[in-house]
Amino acid sequence: MAGEQMKPVASLLLVLNFCMYVIVLGIGGWAMNRAIDHGFEIAGPDLKLPAHFSPIYFPMGNAATGFFVVFALLAGVVGAASTISGLSHIRSWTAGSLPAAAAAATIAWTLTVLAMGFAWKEIELHVRNARLRTMEAFLIILSVTQLLYIAAVHGVRRPA
Repeated sequence: MAGEQMKPVASLLLVLNFCMYVIVLGIGGWAMNRAIDHGFEIAGPDLKLPAHFSPIYFPMGNAATGFFVVFALLAGVVGAASTISGLSHIRSWTAGSLPAAAAAATIAWTLTVLAMGFAWKEIELHVRNARLRTMEAFLIILSVTQLLYIAAVHGVRRPA
């Protein structure tokens, strides 16, 4: 009985996390596209790279932005994909479907926490725009809600 009480909580968190991961992917895709379109252009044999050149240059942020965006995109893809095993587990809600859902959710959570670490570094360095601040906030929230989802899916009771 106690395991069934966690099913609606897990379902709500799964939908919430999926929506937030999709938004992170949208903002991260915009940032990556902008970085590709407006990155450094070095033309000619006599032109040199700037002294502090970073191959991950994002013109709308600071030194941590490139790393933050790359890991946010990875977390977003894995997080959104983990909802597939999560949906399967929610549908069956058995001990047999738990390992796949829990493993995928845990991998997504670890990548989310890694991206959140770069978000904190980006916040510390100050220079960023509103879209990046939104993505930072979503990843900080996702690091908590994804962990809560992992706890909720473990609410399945094993057969006696």
